[in-house]
Amino acid sequence: MKVNLQVDANPRKVLDDTRVLSGAGADGLFTFEGQHDVFLPLTVAAGNSSANVMTNVAIAGPRSPLHLAHAAYDLQVYSEGRFRLGLGSQIRPHIEKRYGATWGKPAARMRETVAAVRAILTAWEGEQPLNFRGEFFTHTLMPPTFDPGPNPFGPPSVLLGALGPIMTRTAAEVADGLLVMPFNSARHLAERTLPAVAEGLRRSERDMADFEVIPQVMVAMGRTDAALRAAIDGVASLIGFYGSTPAYLPVLEVEGWDGVHAELNACTKSGQFARMRELVTEPMVRTIGVAGTPQECAHQIYDRFGAVAAEVCCYFPGYDPALDDIGELIAALHAAGE
Repeated sequence: MKVNLQVDANPRKVLDDTRVLSGAGADGLFTFEGQHDVFLPLTVAAGNSSANVMTNVAIAGPRSPLHLAHAAYDLQVYSEGRFRLGLGSQIRPHIEKRYGATWGKPAARMRETVAAVRAILTAWEGEQPLNFRGEFFTHTLMPPTFDPGPNPFGPPSVLLGALGPIMTRTAAEVADGLLVMPFNSARHLAERTLPAVAEGLRRSERDMADFEVIPQVMVAMGRTDAALRAAIDGVASLIGFYGSTPAYLPVLEVEGWDGVHAELNACTKSGQFARMRELVTEPMVRTIGVAGTPQECAHQIYDRFGAVAAEVCCYFPGYDPALDDIGELIAALHAAGE
């Protein structure tokens, strides 16, 4: 199983982090759209590593498909064919209040964004003139002055991050792969995610051979009791943040923990962040994430996802695992299933 790790997108840290994670054996490096730009750090990562690079994810709603197509095209060239464009939708408060953009019909908008990006990339390949007309976007002008021509490494793959059944089905209908949200569980994957994938593939007349499922997992990893406790605290804090958001309630519902959502949500509004950590139990950490030594975490990840995925994205939220532990986790996942 291949392993993708999040690279530090801070402009002062991305080069060193790229070298460290690549040296530990990571197959891919990805950025998260948080405190820094999601595309720019991948230029550094691609130029200083042989690993694959990916946005995980670039928020699609506030961006024009043309902006996305240009960024994807250039990173595909710069990485010599190792780039994948991962897109996500975000939730309404962030789209309207953080990005200052318009919210509405997120799955339909995402479907159209993927189609528009592909239409632009196809036009640049010279396969057909640009003539995209949709509900949200219109792209009909591409004079030679603005056409970069065929990509020497071919168009990059487009992946979608999704959790709910509609967006997951949409991903399986229009994208090359699904980035399974890290706030998930084996039961939610089996009962809700994979059936939605199957329906989307049926609608697009494809099968799993035509589609990538890339799970993401929060890893609480440590060899000593103290290190493992710190890691569990870090993962629990992120689970509390996710669990406070209504969009992630379905995972808690599947596991019978939906009652904790209202408490977590109330804590975010009153600023009781320490209380949020208290509400997240260790069984929740071990069900939504994984926990243990590097070898134990690798076995848990493979047991949960190995039947449906050839690669995984690992997060270490709120703590810094030892580099040797990261290397051992990667090596164990590489060997899993052999």
